[in-house]
Order: sequence, then structure tokens, then C-alpha cells
Amino acid sequence: MWLAQEVIRRKRDGKVLDEADIGQFVKGIGDGSLSEGQIAAFAMAVLLKGMSLDERIALTTAMRDSGQVLAWELPGPVVDKHSTGGVGDLVSLVLAPLLAACGCYVPMISGRGLGHTGGTLDKLDSVPGYCTQPDPERLRRVVAEVGCAIIGQTADLAPADKRLYAIRDVTGTVESIDLITASILSKKLAAGLDVLVMDVKVGNGAFMSDPEQARALAESIVAVANGAGVKTRALITDMNQPLARSAGNALEVEEAIALLKGEVRSSRLWEVTLALAEETLVAAGLAPDLASARQRLMDAWRSGLALQRFSRMVEALGGPLDLAEHPWQHLPQAAVVRPVFAEGEGLVQGIDTRAIGLAVIALGGGRRRPEDAIDVSVGFSELTLPGEAVDAARPLAMVHARDVASAEEAARLLRAAYRLGTAEVAVRDLISARL
Repeated sequence: MWLAQEVIRRKRDGKVLDEADIGQFVKGIGDGSLSEGQIAAFAMAVLLKGMSLDERIALTTAMRDSGQVLAWELPGPVVDKHSTGGVGDLVSLVLAPLLAACGCYVPMISGRGLGHTGGTLDKLDSVPGYCTQPDPERLRRVVAEVGCAIIGQTADLAPADKRLYAIRDVTGTVESIDLITASILSKKLAAGLDVLVMDVKVGNGAFMSDPEQARALAESIVAVANGAGVKTRALITDMNQPLARSAGNALEVEEAIALLKGEVRSSRLWEVTLALAEETLVAAGLAPDLASARQRLMDAWRSGLALQRFSRMVEALGGPLDLAEHPWQHLPQAAVVRPVFAEGEGLVQGIDTRAIGLAVIALGGGRRRPEDAIDVSVGFSELTLPGEAVDAARPLAMVHARDVASAEEAARLLRAAYRLGTAEVAVRDLISARL
């Protein structure tokens, strides 16, 4: 007779669970036969005692199989990317159409903002009419015809993860690398991928500020995903400053469009995007090496093919056809837009990136509670980055706010996030590891 409490006890005592026990436990999470207390106890036992690689693979695949697993019949590789999140991280909006223009098919399942980090779905909510929850047939049609579709998780994909995550969130077990790995990958693997590339952020604007923790997570994800049959690579990238020049939903969509049109406002944003795309093309067998992959990506960008894919995706999912040509005719704009000047002058020495994300939330551009509605028009644009000068003529950024009072409060928070000085600033390594 199978007993959940025996599985919990064995993991509590540091024993290795077999695949059948893990599968049965995940089945109980998904069908509701296990209580919240049992699930919480299991999560805490995993947090404290850890899991072997085989256990992680078994947990991930069982959670993947707790709902629908998509299957594709397409003439090219099915690929996706996942980021652990940051501030100004709009990579997905550029990466998906760029990869589609190079022969990939990208059913990109994205999330909403979490804590101080922005969410790709919240950004796309600023596009009038864009449907982030299409029915399965529409998703299949858009991916097949356009090559990419950026959407949200449906209730049918990895439902066991949804229940487990909600319990982890209130029981102090979110930090388990074993459970983080299974949570991320169960949803991604349910999308029927051939290739996955991970962007694990590290720094003061990332969820993981410790480089050793970030590397441990990246290694875990690569090992488990490859063990589950999906070719997976990971980059560990710097998040000690905003990735883009903007932070805020509509503002980031406009910057993504500008980048697809050829305007590189943040060289770091473009470099991370290209690096992730290179790894994807090589893993997918569409380029023999990183240099060849970069040339193919640059050709797709310069020719406008990537921009065309973005426009077709937006239209196919209900948005305006001419969004790329006239973004500010469609994207919502804040009522108050004004510069934020520093109290002194000098070179930007460093930025508390997390504080900028929190300032966007204070403006109304993020959630304090899961059920909160957000104002997609607010945020910051033209952010000054480390090594650049600010003075009476060059502001730290432009603040976009719903009213004067919130603009002033956000300006105060932004000033506090910047550290100025006179020393030349060393350029940080953008990519610290490729796995």
C-alpha cells in the first residue's frame, strides 16, 4: 500500500526516492488527493535534504506529465528561452521573432511580474487587443504560420506545479533549487520543446545575488532538462544594472520595437539577446558554431525579417498590424512625463537595480499583491547606466507617472538608487559563464 507519509518520512531522513514514489506523489498533488499539509511537508523535506539528479528528473517529468504535453509537427526545431528575471529584461520580445526569422518555431510560454522583476505578459498587456491566452488551435496556427507566439501558461500545462508553487510560496520553501528547477522546467518541457536556453541572472537586480547559487541553479536546469530529453544550454548574465534603457511595460515594448527596427539603445541588452540566440541556433543544429549563428542573426535583424515576424505575431494574436510603425499611436502613455535630475553631478558608479524595480511598482507598474491591476503606461525611460555622466543637463532618467505626486515619489526613489562619483567605471562582464 502506497502512503504519502512514508514518502515524506523517507525524504525527511535523507533517503533517495524512487521514480514511482515521486510520480505517485505528484499525481496526488495534481488530483487533489494529497492535503496541503502533506505537500508542504514534502517541500520542506526536499528543501532541507535535497534531491539527487535522478530524483530531480523524475520530479520534473512527473510534473510535466500532470497535464497536457504539446506535440508539434513542424519543419524546423521547436525552441524556447527562459530568464530568471530582472529589471529592463525585455529580451523575449526581441528574441522570439529573431529566432523565428532564422528558421526556429518558438511557442514561448511566459509569466507575469514577480516581486521587483517585470513580466513579459504584463508588457504585452500594453498592446491593445493582444491575446496572451489563445486557445490551443490558435496557438498552433500562429506558431506554424508566423514562427513564434509569446503567450501565458494555460491551466492544462503542468497543473501540479501551480498547486505546489502556491504552497511553497507560503511555507518558506521557494528557495529550494530542486523545486525551482522542477517548477521552471515542468512548464517549459510541457510545451514540447527540442531546445531550451536559460538566462540565469545574478546581481543586485536578480532574485539570486549570489554567483554560487546562480551557477548551482544553472547547472541543475541544464542537467535535468538534458536528462529529460531536451537539449538545454544556460548563460549566467549580469543584473547589477537595468538591462534596457527603460523599466515599465509599454516603455519596454517600445524599446523592443526600436531594437528590432535597428536602434540599439542598450548594447548590453542587444548582446544578451544575441548570445542567447546564438546558443539556441547551435543547439538546434541551425548553425555549426557561435560565429556562424551570429552572422545569421545579424542578417535577419538588418534585413527587417525579425521585425516582420514580430508584427505578424502581434496581428495574429489580435494586436494592431502597424504597432511597429506607429507604437505610440497604440501603446498607452502616462499623463506626467518629466526628467529626474541627480542632486549632484558625476559619473554613475553603481545602481541599486532592485530599487528601480520597486520604484516602478510604487508608480503602479507592478503588483503589491497577486490580484492587483497594473498601470502599463508608467515607469522610467532613458535610464543612465554605469560609467555615463549626469549633470544639470543630463538627467538620470525620464519618469512616466499617472500624476505629479507619484512622479515626485518615484523620482526620490530613483535618485536614491544611483551612486555617483568621479572615478572611471570598469565594465562588468556581461556573461560570466556558458553551460
